[in-house]
Amino acid sequence: MCRLGLTRDQADIYATLLSGGSCSTERLAITMGRQRRGHRNSVPFDGQALDRHLTHLRKLGLITIAETGSGDSEHVPVEPSIALECMAHTRTAEVHQAHQAARQAYRGYRRSVAPQEKEDLVEVVKGSHVAERIWNFEEAVEFEVLRFDSPPYHTHATANPVEIEKLGNGVEYRVVYSKSAVQNADYYSINIQPCIAAGEQARVLPTVPVKLTIYDQRLAIVSMSFVESEVKDYLLMVHPSSLLSALAGLFETSWRAALPMHLNDRVPCGLQPLHRRILELLSTGITDETIAELLGISRRTLSRHVEAINTRAGSVTRFQMALYAARNGWI
Repeated sequence: MCRLGLTRDQADIYATLLSGGSCSTERLAITMGRQRRGHRNSVPFDGQALDRHLTHLRKLGLITIAETGSGDSEHVPVEPSIALECMAHTRTAEVHQAHQAARQAYRGYRRSVAPQEKEDLVEVVKGSHVAERIWNFEEAVEFEVLRFDSPPYHTHATANPVEIEKLGNGVEYRVVYSKSAVQNADYYSINIQPCIAAGEQARVLPTVPVKLTIYDQRLAIVSMSFVESEVKDYLLMVHPSSLLSALAGLFETSWRAALPMHLNDRVPCGLQPLHRRILELLSTGITDETIAELLGISRRTLSRHVEAINTRAGSVTRFQMALYAARNGWI
């Protein structure tokens, strides 16, 4: 309770009332004095300080005053749920204010130390700290993540349990994958597919213009994509600015041009789940060999399933099948 804003004395008073039951101010002062001194002959707890603490606890709703049958009054502990929730909200607001004050103080420090870098709009993170900073940003996100996903990966192309947890908490993820990311069978199975299943909105382009993640429209991280460089030991952090707005605009333009990787409920109920997956993967532009590998089937089996989809669509070529799928809301 001290972490929520009570002093040690106030927390001790409330704990004493919980353990010993309601009592008068005089008896409470003696009890607190014994606890403080550690023996039975101690002096009473300071009366004025005790009155101040009791008044504060009543204001918080942690205790109340009840009249006894003899006309005296006693302090009674109250069920703490509502009071503690209010205290938690207050502390959260105080932490937020402290966060803002610290940021402003740091900006003032930077302006005084290096006035030529007026706002520190772009920072560079290098070396072993890159992966750690990425996970920190991911864990701190509150409502939205926008991402261009392309190798190479600072996090070694592993699973992303933080994203799955955030999706479960209502955070929206929109990700545009490059074809090179989708055709990596291991990455597709341990990262892409679980995230889509958890609620990620995913689309694909042949290539993405840059490796980019935007967190809550307040911070972007930028690094090299596979087509640009194999160097992956640094990234750029972009803070709120016209550059961040431009990066967000670039993402939205690419998002509109990209093809969906998951079809949700738009596919007819009669379409087999495997055919549904095949349509998703065909729309990414990867090869038949890669699709067969991702699905764990042979190339010949894949061809039979594609033919079955063609039959359902009444088409002869894949181009005709794509037209039918687009016109009928399959993709």
